[in-house]
Amino acid sequence: MRTCARTSASDTVKYDEYKELYNALKGPEDVERLSNTYDDRLLDTLFTQKTSREVKKRFYVVKQNSARMLKEWARGKSIMELSQKYRFPPILTAMFIFLEDGANKKEFWGYVNDPSTLKNKETAEELREAIEKDIVYAPDANIRQRERGLWGEDLLHQWLDGQGITYRTENDLRGTEFTKTPDALLDEPVMYKGHKIYWVESKASFGDNTEFRFNSRKQLVPYTKLFGPGLVVYWVGCLDDLECPEDVYVSDISVMKVDLEKIDGEGQE
Repeated sequence: MRTCARTSASDTVKYDEYKELYNALKGPEDVERLSNTYDDRLLDTLFTQKTSREVKKRFYVVKQNSARMLKEWARGKSIMELSQKYRFPPILTAMFIFLEDGANKKEFWGYVNDPSTLKNKETAEELREAIEKDIVYAPDANIRQRERGLWGEDLLHQWLDGQGITYRTENDLRGTEFTKTPDALLDEPVMYKGHKIYWVESKASFGDNTEFRFNSRKQLVPYTKLFGPGLVVYWVGCLDDLECPEDVYVSDISVMKVDLEKIDGEGQE
């Protein structure tokens, strides 16, 4: 393992600053409070990553309290009050209560998409409040995450197309012999800051150590075995001292300023 090659350290984030910001994002109100200081995409992304990680750690612990939550709710505690008590996202708190009360998951998410389908108006109003306060698991949050992914892919295509680099996308490669496919598999390798690369992966997430290790294990290292060295771009930002596996390079949005070099005679006999 070694420190990743990158485009410009000035556009990456020092660990101490990242950790301070990460720790400060304790609730949706902190995302709003810090919006005058930090980029909205960065705040939304970091809070989403932090929340989803905490949910994974505590999901089954909180789920074991479903019966107790249903009783408390029946006695008058609101979904938001229970969300705060159990330190769990409002919509997922509501899900445990509804499932414990006899609904199935399809029915519950149907209510989330349209609370007016609930017969009890008070319950519908509580669910609307949970949806409004939950900036990670609400339908609007899913839309924002999809839009962020498309934004990153569009930047990737702009960067490659603008330099006349041809490539195949995941859609182009669907149904081929490859078990895993990057966002852009280059038709011919190019030189990126002195390194030959064969593929580029677009990530609309923040590249901290946890995210990067997960991406490396699930995607990036398998790509190197299938296609050779490549580059991953964290459009929202990344730490400046990530430890990279062999043949994996990393950048943030500053990659848009980097010119790729075509390799003369590549692919010729």
